[in-house]
Parts: sequence; C-alpha cells; structure tokens
Amino acid sequence: MKLVALGSNLPSVEGGPAENIRAAVQKLSQQGFEIIARAPLYATAPVPKSDQPDFINTVIQVEFTGMPEAALQHCLNIETVMGRIRIEKNAARVMDLDIIAWDDVVQSSLPQLPHPHMHERAFVIYPLCDIAPEWQHPILSKTTAELKAVLPDSGIRLSAEQW
Repeated sequence: MKLVALGSNLPSVEGGPAENIRAAVQKLSQQGFEIIARAPLYATAPVPKSDQPDFINTVIQVEFTGMPEAALQHCLNIETVMGRIRIEKNAARVMDLDIIAWDDVVQSSLPQLPHPHMHERAFVIYPLCDIAPEWQHPILSKTTAELKAVLPDSGIRLSAEQW
C-alpha cells in the first residue's frame, strides 16, 4: 500500500487549506498518481505546538509505477508550485506532502520509509485508520487501529470542510 499524507495551514492562490489539499490531490493525479482512496479531512493543531493556524490534514492511498524517490520528487515539486517556501523547520505552510509508506519497503535513505514519525502523529494515523485500519506498519508490526488506540488525545477533529 502506497500512502501519502497531506497537510496545509496557509491560504494560497487555490484558496484555504482544504482547497489546497484538493488541488494537491489533483496535481498528484496529473503526475501519474492514481488515487485509490481518500480519508476525510481533519483539523489539527500544529506539531510541535505553536501559535500558527490549525492544519487541515488527510491521507490518500495511491498507485504509482515509479520508485519512491521519483514519487518524492513529484511531491516536492508540487509543494513548490503551490507556494511552499522552506525557511525553518515546522513553519506554517501552504502544502506539505509526505510519503508515509510504500508497500512494505523499509529504507533509511530519502524518502525514509515508512515515515519515521508517522506512528506518533494523530494527523497521520486518524485519517489512515479511516481508509486502512488493518494496514500493518512494516517495522512496528502493529495495525493502524492499534497505533491509533495508543495515541494521546491531541484534539484532532473532523474538519467542517470535506472533499
């Protein structure tokens, strides 16, 4: 299962964060990603906690015939096209695209697979659990549902805006 996490907490020419998510999914489709499943949109506080706006987050399942490195390059290009400027770590952003899993691939080179912090982040695990509760983390050998059950309450909530 190939999984991509999406997040946005700044407006762009596309509109607000939910519109940014929709636009990024469309751009992924135009780059050869077949969208298999889309989780609901969630509203989440920034991680780490800060005074920046809340994020809209989701996870999508995709098919892509290339290697994860090529998929990562497409994701980075889409972030740039949409207006992401990397100045400091964990800053507010128009678009954040992370490859969180690529079938059962485990690698330490970029992209690091599975994403090294995915299991700690409600904004990844909650939406992932909506589309793949039985997906098993290839290192931790726990399902998404099991990972969700041990996450602390982070105030994550379904967004009023959906697909």
